[in-house]
Amino acid sequence: MNILVCVKQVPDTESTFRIHDDGKGFDEAGIVFRINSYDEIAVEEAVRIKEERQQVAITALTVGPPRAGAVVRRALELGADHGVHIVTDDGQYLDSLQTASCIASFARGRGFDLILCGVMSEDEQSCQTGPMAAALLDLPCATTVISERIPEDEPVVRVERELEGGRRQVVELPLPSVLTLQSGINRPRYPSLSNKLRARKQELETFDAAGMYKDRQCRELVRVSLPPPSKSGIFLEGTLEEKAEALIQILHEKTDVL
Repeated sequence: MNILVCVKQVPDTESTFRIHDDGKGFDEAGIVFRINSYDEIAVEEAVRIKEERQQVAITALTVGPPRAGAVVRRALELGADHGVHIVTDDGQYLDSLQTASCIASFARGRGFDLILCGVMSEDEQSCQTGPMAAALLDLPCATTVISERIPEDEPVVRVERELEGGRRQVVELPLPSVLTLQSGINRPRYPSLSNKLRARKQELETFDAAGMYKDRQCRELVRVSLPPPSKSGIFLEGTLEEKAEALIQILHEKTDVL
């Protein structure tokens, strides 16, 4: 079985962001980048499938600037066998359709039985790349998967999906297919020392993104902005009794309950 896992490099939300004057991006100086947590879950699920079955090969793929190769190496540390980096220019913005086009261009004709993606990226949260890649490859797709099982004697995958309102849906898809995985399906492991050493030395297969994606964007980046500051808190002063009375008065003014 051949499994393709799509991973993305995202900025850590604890970093300090400085928006460019043109509003088209942010200054990367001082920004910490890491693997998208949902994609790390997808890598873990691929490794678990490999541990349960024989003759499973895992390829980790990312689409992004030169620095994004670090997340492919992270996937290798976690247990992926091969690494692929589709390289874009620094500062180049690809929307979900263009990214999905790169993934589909690489995957087409390579005999992947299963393509795994995180349910969304933490930076854009569009939830579109996986389903779009499935559409471009004409493959069945299940999103928000919280459980999957591949029978030994059937070319299918049975999954449980998380729906709105706490409901669940169980579906069966023929292989090959595309799954986007939701948090809770597993708990990613810590990489072993041997895998870390292997990932450090292993060569990545690289491709130029130019020509691998559709020129037309389905979404345009208009402007990036920071969220408005939240309201400042109120510090109560005085004795405990005075603070309690002041708190009761504030609650009384802001609610109709008291």
